[in-house]
Amino acid sequence: MQPVTEATGEFAEYAAARWLTLVRSAVLLGCTPSEAEDVAQETLTRCLVGWTKVTAARHRDAYVSAILLNCFRDSRRSGWRRRERPVATVPDASEPDRTDLADTAAAVEAALGTLSPGQREVLTMRFYLQLGEAQVAEALGVAVGTVKSRTARALAALAADTNLADLHDGGPT
Repeated sequence: MQPVTEATGEFAEYAAARWLTLVRSAVLLGCTPSEAEDVAQETLTRCLVGWTKVTAARHRDAYVSAILLNCFRDSRRSGWRRRERPVATVPDASEPDRTDLADTAAAVEAALGTLSPGQREVLTMRFYLQLGEAQVAEALGVAVGTVKSRTARALAALAADTNLADLHDGGPT
């Protein structure tokens, strides 16, 4: 068993603080919730192995976001997402009906699904992870101008999406 050091304690704090954000980011990239947890766990595993690189990064969150994207892309290449996954618990039938949230989530998921992978990645990093344009560019390995153009095109596509317009206008949910 590995002894607990200051570095592993720092990693544990970072992992606990970022877990939910990593999972939600993976969902926004296109994972199911269970796949997102697997992607987030793989991301944190890679972070732990390379913790000195993570802590030395100029923008830690951008560096970890790049790892998350690589894990997400790896999961799509391997066919990993198509395998069935058992669940620990079955949802309780007595829980309140929240189909309105499901309808909203489905509309957002459908709209995000119309975007290119690059546009979806940029929007997730810019607006969910709240990284700056330079940080997104660094994480993706592209120019800042590419981040700006992908963002503009993605936002224009979302603005034109009728499912999202229905949500905004108070239409069917």
